[in-house]
Amino acid sequence: MSHVKELANRSTHGLRVASRPVVTGASHTFPAIRTTQADLWEGFFREHYAGKPMARRIFENSGISTRSTAVDPRTEKAVSTWSTGQRMSRYITEALPLGKEAVAGALAAAGLAPEDVGLLAVASCTGYTTPGLDLRLADELGMSSRVQRLFIGHMGCYAAIPALGSVSDFVASRGRPAVLLCLELTSLHVQPPTEDLEQVVAHALFADAAAAVVVEPDAGGGHEVVDVVAITDHSTADLMSWEITDLGFRMGLSPKVPDVLAQHVVEMVRDQLLAPHGLTPADVGGWAVHPGGKRILEVVGDRLRLPDDALRPSYDVLDECGNCSSPTVLMVLERMPRTDRPIVAMAFGPGLTLYAALLRRP
Repeated sequence: MSHVKELANRSTHGLRVASRPVVTGASHTFPAIRTTQADLWEGFFREHYAGKPMARRIFENSGISTRSTAVDPRTEKAVSTWSTGQRMSRYITEALPLGKEAVAGALAAAGLAPEDVGLLAVASCTGYTTPGLDLRLADELGMSSRVQRLFIGHMGCYAAIPALGSVSDFVASRGRPAVLLCLELTSLHVQPPTEDLEQVVAHALFADAAAAVVVEPDAGGGHEVVDVVAITDHSTADLMSWEITDLGFRMGLSPKVPDVLAQHVVEMVRDQLLAPHGLTPADVGGWAVHPGGKRILEVVGDRLRLPDDALRPSYDVLDECGNCSSPTVLMVLERMPRTDRPIVAMAFGPGLTLYAALLRRP
C-alpha cells in the first residue's frame, strides 16, 4: 500500500520519525465444540472427580456458563492419559485453522492485505512445534517471504499485553503494520484425576480461543497504544505455574493469587501507568481486565474503586467464554463501549506478574 511505503520511508535529517502505533482491526474465533459448564461437569468431570461435592461447587461457582474447546473430554475421555507428544501433535492440527481465521478477520477489519504485514507475532503457551505456528500461518495466509516473525511462548494469561507492546514498538520504529495473534488450546491439557483442588479450579476455568489485532502506523481510527507497564512479585512466583510434564502441561493456581494482585494493582495502574500521562483512574473510560476468575475481578474493582458496571465486559467474557488465557483480554477489548477517554487493559499470570497497557483514540 502506498501510504505504508510513504510512512516507512519518512525521515527527518536522515533519521526515521517514530510512528504512532494504532490498533485498527481486531477479531477472535473459537473451536467448533461449544458446551455448557453443566454439561462438561455431568458429561466428564463428575466421573473424573468421583462426584466430589467440593469439585462440583467449584464448577458451579466459577462464573462461567459456556465454553469452547478443541478437545471434548466427553467424547475423547482418554485425553487425560495422552502423552505430551500426542497433545503437541493435536495442537498444530487444531491451531492452524483457528489462527488463520482470527488473523484473516483482523486484517479484513483493518482493510489490509496479508502482504502488507511487516511483522507477525504469535503468543501461545499451550503448544509448541517447529516449524512454528507463526511460520505456518504466514505461509497459509500468503504473507511476504520477508515478513518478520516473533513467537512469544509460555508467558501465560498476561502474554497479550507485553506482546502488544512488542508489536507496537515494531510499528513505531519501522513504520510498518504488524499483527498479533494470541491462541490457546487449554483443553489439550486435561490432567489425570487428583485430590489437588488447584487442578479442579483450572479445569473449571480454562477454555480455548484465538484473538488477533492489527497495529498500524499513524492511523486515524482505532486506539493508539500509548504505554505498557509491568510489576513482578518474585517472592510469590510459586503461586501460579504452568509446568511441562509427560502428560501435558499442568497448572498450579494458588487461592492466594487475588490477595497478591490486591497488593500491587493500584501502584501499577495509578502510579506507573496513569500518573506519568497526567491521568487518574477517574479519567479512564474503559477497563479491559483479564477475567482470570470472579475473585480477581472483584479485587481489581474494589482496589481501584471502579463503578459497578466498569468491569461488565470482563464478567460477560468470563461467563460466555471462560478464561481463555492470553486471547481473553483482547476479547474484552473488543467489547469496550465506544469512548474518547483512555482505556486501560490489564492481565495477570505466572511470576506472579501484572501487566497493563494504556490506549486512547488518536
